[in-house]
Amino acid sequence: MRNLAYAAIVILFLGSCVPARQVEDLKAKKAKCEEEVGTLRASSLELTTQNKELHEQIAEQGKDIEHLKRDTSSLGTSIRRLQTLYNELMTSYDKLNANNEKLLSSNKDETKKIINQLQKTQEELQAKEDALKKLESELNIQRTDLNKLNTDLKEREMRLSELQQILASKDSVVTALKKTVSDALVGFTNNGLTVEQKNGKVYVSLEERLLFATGSFIVDKEGKEAVKKLGKVLENNPDISILIEGHTDNVPMKGTGEIKDNWDLSVMRATSVVKIITASSKVNPMRLTAAGRSEYNPVDTANTSEARKKNRRIEIILTPKLDEIFKVIETN
Repeated sequence: MRNLAYAAIVILFLGSCVPARQVEDLKAKKAKCEEEVGTLRASSLELTTQNKELHEQIAEQGKDIEHLKRDTSSLGTSIRRLQTLYNELMTSYDKLNANNEKLLSSNKDETKKIINQLQKTQEELQAKEDALKKLESELNIQRTDLNKLNTDLKEREMRLSELQQILASKDSVVTALKKTVSDALVGFTNNGLTVEQKNGKVYVSLEERLLFATGSFIVDKEGKEAVKKLGKVLENNPDISILIEGHTDNVPMKGTGEIKDNWDLSVMRATSVVKIITASSKVNPMRLTAAGRSEYNPVDTANTSEARKKNRRIEIILTPKLDEIFKVIETN
């Protein structure tokens, strides 16, 4: 307002002192000044409004600051509390860590011992497992062998059964043969002849007095009759092998002719019996064997006349042929 009054005074002064053109200029300037004053007033009003709004914002921000201060104080308290707790936790952790290191240090040897024991146990278990596998393998082999043995055993049992049947058949043949021989020679049983069955064979024993004179290998009449009857029995049993053995006592022979010792006498007597059988029957000579045993297979070892009498004998050993048994054995 003070500026406007000053401007009016200037204009009045100038109006009394200056020409009209200048007055016009001054009016123009005045109008412009008034326009600028209006603009300034509008700006001032706007600035006043803005200033009020700023004051209000400042007041609001002051309130926010107060709130922030209070929150900051609360957070500071919480932070300090948390720091205290953190410090306490770190202290506890340090203590626990120290205790743990002490425990680890004190249990180190024990732990090492336990680990070594575990390793040893593991090695022992592995060794036992390996041994078990080996035993299992051996057991499988043994089981296979056992199965084979069982199969072989069954086959052998079958062969044995077959052999037993054959032997039983042979025994029945030998028994029947003994009876037949005994029946055929029944008249000579009380005159130095015996018939026995043993070891699957028939033994016909003829004492010297039934066949020969002392020191002779010539069969007498009664002896020939006995040998002929035996030959007829053997003729009817073609599956019997015939061994004729001559036996003497232990008294040495001192001959100078054909018979020089007991060996000669035993052989010649066996041969004489063989010749009678072949001459008086149809027995195949291939079935016959003549042998001399001299004094070396006595039936009585006593050094008495009775023992020597028993030992001077002819033994005819009748053996069933074992062809069937041999065939079974060869087959298997």
